[in-house]
Amino acid sequence: MTGKIESRLAELGITLPDAPAPAANYVPYVVSGNHVYVSGQISNQDGTLITGRVGDTLSTEEGAAAAKTCAIALLAQLKAACDGDLDRLTRVVKLVGFVNSTADFTDQPKVINGASDFMVEALGDIGRHARSAVSAASLPLGVAVEIEAIFEIR
Repeated sequence: MTGKIESRLAELGITLPDAPAPAANYVPYVVSGNHVYVSGQISNQDGTLITGRVGDTLSTEEGAAAAKTCAIALLAQLKAACDGDLDRLTRVVKLVGFVNSTADFTDQPKVINGASDFMVEALGDIGRHARSAVSAASLPLGVAVEIEAIFEIR
């Protein structure tokens, strides 16, 4: 049976992928009390990494689309952390977004809006969150965006 959140995702045409496995010596998430801390998820569309540097090889809009893929992966990790029940989510607490961008690029918030806007569109008011959006000289595997999250669950 599909819950409310997954039904809403389906309305948006989103099917969550399997939660990505960690790429190094860390765990994909930690549940502590009623919080889930999800490790950084990198931009990936259907198994293909979204690479490049925003302000050089990628536009702000392409960066925002890459950020949305990170948000989808964050929800996939959350689903795994909640034993398959996304309806345990009570709040997206915080997103921290990293943008692989040129030194003179200053629209990191517009890039990370791709994830923030998706969280609100998919989750409504419980998707509203605190956030940071920062630039990075490079990101793992040359990806365009990496985002980590803190969620509150019941």
